[in-house]
Amino acid sequence: MRHRDIEDRFDGASERVRDRMRQYANGTADTATDLIERGRRLTGRFGRRGAGYGKQLSHMAEDLADEASYQYRRVRRHASRHPVAAVALVAGTVGAFLLLRKLLSSDED
Repeated sequence: MRHRDIEDRFDGASERVRDRMRQYANGTADTATDLIERGRRLTGRFGRRGAGYGKQLSHMAEDLADEASYQYRRVRRHASRHPVAAVALVAGTVGAFLLLRKLLSSDED
């Protein structure tokens, strides 16, 4: 009976880890999708308005880079406090990379 209790606890813990990893991976994928969409909108605006819009675009790009940096530091801090989050961060990063690769390759076709 004791062996069965250990298995049940392990199964419960592994299920929670999987759920947490899915949450982090989904959050990372959503953030990556949002950043890609914002970049496309900025590119569209720049193309329509010409060179006078360049200064505004550079400020927006700088703000976007600052936000991405802040989010990265925040997730790193969280991951150092919660080891499970570190695994989820890696999974999310790989997922975001694959998503970006798919989106960029579909744009070239």
